[in-house]
Amino acid sequence: MNTKFISVIIPTLNEETNVGRLVKFLYKYGRRYVLDVIVVDGGSADNTVQVAEAAGAAVVASPKGRAQQMNAGAARAAGEVLYFVHADTQVAESFADDIAQAVQEGYQAGGYRFRFDSDRWLLRINSYCTRFDALFVRGGDQTLFVTRVLFNSLGGFDERYVIMEEYDFLRKMWKSHRKLFKLIPKEVVVSARKYETNSWLSVQLANLVAVLQFKMGRNPQYIAHLYKKMLNNR
Repeated sequence: MNTKFISVIIPTLNEETNVGRLVKFLYKYGRRYVLDVIVVDGGSADNTVQVAEAAGAAVVASPKGRAQQMNAGAARAAGEVLYFVHADTQVAESFADDIAQAVQEGYQAGGYRFRFDSDRWLLRINSYCTRFDALFVRGGDQTLFVTRVLFNSLGGFDERYVIMEEYDFLRKMWKSHRKLFKLIPKEVVVSARKYETNSWLSVQLANLVAVLQFKMGRNPQYIAHLYKKMLNNR
């Protein structure tokens, strides 16, 4: 498999300090397989758009909200495989080869383990848990690749979810396509900036409450409101 078939989609909001580095990295290490890198901006007040364009990304404007932004990116993408990445995530250098191998093996979706860009020992607990192939410990920070065929068959991301959008998508996918998901035994590096203004315990409690409310079928707007109320920032 030598043709370019991966479209990378990055939802952004005020990410000028991260997006340029990420776009350049994706092109550098994915040049064998990456067809395009699409930054979908939700109305940044900083120079995110200019920095992304200067780094070589195609930029799409979208209403704010990761589900809407990622769907907009998928609609613009030209690749057969969509790879969703948060702007503050450091992707594995082997990401393109990893995805290509997974697709060759018959998988149609997958993601990585993660570790935080922090040496705090409590955060190592979170990181360790992501080695388990369980829905509860999956999340958008770990990045997600999915074939366009599977993505479209599932209707993309549910735009009602202004929080936990990736969790909802994976739950929907695992109901009927569980064996098509590959947990790649490598790590991406996730920003610990949420923990700079919140204690470890407060973030875990907020995450737990959000998951429980999600499982109870509560309105996503309510879950988002409750989550933000429990933390100093998202």
